[in-house]
Amino acid sequence: MERMEQFQKEKEELDKGCRECKRKLAECQRKMMELQLAAPGGGQAELQRLQAEAQQLRSEERGWENKLEELRKKEKNMPWNVDTLSKDGFSKSVFNIKTEEKDESEEQKEKKHKTFVQKYEKQIKHFGMLRRWDDSQKYLSDNPHLVCEETANYLVIWCIDLEVEEKHALMEQVAHQTIVMQFILELAKSLKVDPRACFRQFFTKIKTADQQYMEGFNDELEAFKERVRGRAKVRIEKAMKEYEEEERQKRLGPGGLDPVEVYESLPSELQKCFDVKDVQMLQDTISKMDPTEAKYHMQRCIDSGLWVPNAKATEGAEKGSAEAEPVYEELAKEGGEEEK
Repeated sequence: MERMEQFQKEKEELDKGCRECKRKLAECQRKMMELQLAAPGGGQAELQRLQAEAQQLRSEERGWENKLEELRKKEKNMPWNVDTLSKDGFSKSVFNIKTEEKDESEEQKEKKHKTFVQKYEKQIKHFGMLRRWDDSQKYLSDNPHLVCEETANYLVIWCIDLEVEEKHALMEQVAHQTIVMQFILELAKSLKVDPRACFRQFFTKIKTADQQYMEGFNDELEAFKERVRGRAKVRIEKAMKEYEEEERQKRLGPGGLDPVEVYESLPSELQKCFDVKDVQMLQDTISKMDPTEAKYHMQRCIDSGLWVPNAKATEGAEKGSAEAEPVYEELAKEGGEEEK
């Protein structure tokens, strides 16, 4: 009996270490996926760090699995008795189906994900809106095809979309279901079975209110929500920059300059002329300035569309005096400032 207890203790410690390593690896992989989804082509330094961390964790995972495999070999050689045959029901799957690991290209994964979402998006969203453990378990029992990486990936993207749309409460609800699916997938990996064969075991364990397991679930849920908020913030900032650049491109004058930027670079006395829209004041101000400086500023005003001389304007206008009155085109202020 003592030998069996020692054996079980050793096995539990190895299982715990292996699960923790797999959890860290899954978290690292999720971070990489979220980084790529939120900022495609960006954050290369962080992505490289995560890839290196994932490689190290895979190496550690193999080490844990080798130790477990050695322990399993010892277990097979042990005599059969009541102690060796009575095991925790949660540690074994009803269906001992090994998952088939296939190397898929990014293109194949993307195509597979797209096809799956097109077919099951409505069902995935329904699962994402469930709240009770029993409801989630029953729905997955009725729709076992949803227990897969594609569902988890869709839920992650949906969470970020909801946070960007400022639907914070709904994001937190879907985040809960995302972690449910992630924990099921992680359990399947640790047991080396098909996720569809072990999701009931997850719900059995989570509903027993195992404090350590529940704390791990809640910690991962809170960490995931923080990552979602961070990715949403990055996406919003990127979208704002793109929008601002589009607006800037629309504002560019005939010479390719931004009228807002040119206006802000003008001396205060010239800015005042544009503020009050007084052509005569502008010409008087230019005539008092150094010719070289006046020419520089007026050329920038023309290139940005702030100042549009008519066809009769002569070179004298560039030096600060116009023989024919120029046509004035007002500055497009940021924020849609109303005309005075």
